[in-house]
Amino acid sequence: MGNLDITRDPGQRIREILKDFSGMEEIGSLIDGGIVVGGGEELTLTDPATGKPFATFRDADQSVIDAAMEAAAQAQRQWMQLTASARGRVMTEISRKIREHAADIAEIESRSAGRPIRDIRGEVIRVAEMFEYYAGWCDKLHGDVIPVPTSHLNYTRHEPVGVVVQITPWNAPLFTGGWQIAPAICAGNAVVIKPSELTPLSTLILGLLCEKGGAPRGLVNVIAGQGVTAGQAAIADRRTGLVVFVGSAQAGALIAATAAQNLVPCILELGGKSANIVFADADMDRATLGAQSAIFGGAGQSCVAGSRLLVHRSVHAEFVERYARASERIPVGNPGLETTQIGPINNLRQWGKISAMVRQGVGEGAHLVTGGSRPAELESSGGFYFAPTILDNVAPDATLSREEVFGPVVGVTPFDTEEEAIALANDNPYGLAGAVWTQNVARAHRIASQVRAGTFWINGYKTISVMSPFGGFGKSGYGRSSGREALLAYTQTKSIWVETAAEPAVTFGYSAG
Repeated sequence: MGNLDITRDPGQRIREILKDFSGMEEIGSLIDGGIVVGGGEELTLTDPATGKPFATFRDADQSVIDAAMEAAAQAQRQWMQLTASARGRVMTEISRKIREHAADIAEIESRSAGRPIRDIRGEVIRVAEMFEYYAGWCDKLHGDVIPVPTSHLNYTRHEPVGVVVQITPWNAPLFTGGWQIAPAICAGNAVVIKPSELTPLSTLILGLLCEKGGAPRGLVNVIAGQGVTAGQAAIADRRTGLVVFVGSAQAGALIAATAAQNLVPCILELGGKSANIVFADADMDRATLGAQSAIFGGAGQSCVAGSRLLVHRSVHAEFVERYARASERIPVGNPGLETTQIGPINNLRQWGKISAMVRQGVGEGAHLVTGGSRPAELESSGGFYFAPTILDNVAPDATLSREEVFGPVVGVTPFDTEEEAIALANDNPYGLAGAVWTQNVARAHRIASQVRAGTFWINGYKTISVMSPFGGFGKSGYGRSSGREALLAYTQTKSIWVETAAEPAVTFGYSAG
């Protein structure tokens, strides 16, 4: 596949790709099949690899939200007039369109979001697989016949909620866009999705491809705007039947409160502070690689990142030494290069937060083993780069053990016993993910059953699939975003009763005869 041409102006290349897909270079919201320019304040998109602005667009105003919600409501009724099998065929065609345009989708995501092209190329295929998977579910989402103790036929139907409002973050806009759109439309809903105002472009392309694949115009609407304006307006709209949010716990709480005012349910996929546990009998080579992937993949901008590394005290010093030595070899740099494994942090504000939390960690007693700042060789780039960072002997009650950094920063804490490792893993308000590295099969399953997390890996990390349910415990949210569980979350169950007796028993009132 090769490198991107990193000498080209990213703004010009992005405008070319947008024009190929939509006929317009201007950035706006996808509403009812067309690009609509907002009337709100001007927003700027910045290239994370250089720190330079490359495009502007206007925030979606109330008229854009009204048009999106109305288009979605009308398209949803058209969508449900198709047979389930026909909807499945459309979803299969959407998947084919994604594969057909994979190179352009990967390029626009890498250039605009600062994510390594080597990662995004595989991610585009996984998004296509999401639509393929749920295409197969369209004609299999059926109810049950319940053997009630009366003369009635009682059966259930899983019916769509109608219009789903989805809000996705800047760290993986393409992936989370597909992750949310596919099960929603499979279940018969229409979508109004608002990606982060920092990274709207790949989701815009995904919405356009849904229509090119045969979905009714307006079935997938994409809002280019801010959360506090466009996002809040969509959540509060009377036509909203379900809200799905992926992001921070703080923002999730505010969104749930807004939705609750209209008694609208939510699916919340929030942050994490996941524990990655290494025992003395672990395969140290595999555990070292796994610990790198757990926190440094995606520059640590991942809700499931293994940001708390718990290591048995008997191998603690040895493991940290080899872990640091390996981490210092990971290539950090321009995301357009195939050799790059860690690209820039998405935005300057987040870079500043990461830097501040590292300083705070040292101030609270942790030892900085490696990293902690922008790599020296990238100082002149202007990009928001941050070196892989390891802090050792982080206290369980330190800020670094309690709060999400959302960057390539890991805190190492030693432990002595299995019981202590479980207690440390659970001593956190989050509960999104976790992992254990050990060759003791019984211990692995004991720990997996006792660590409070929605996803748990044994001798691995970060493997996820659209086929498997994903979501968190505690402060990491509620509801599931994939697998069969996601489909059920995107529906409401109706119970239907049919009297079958020739002479039904009369339990109230009188015959008119």
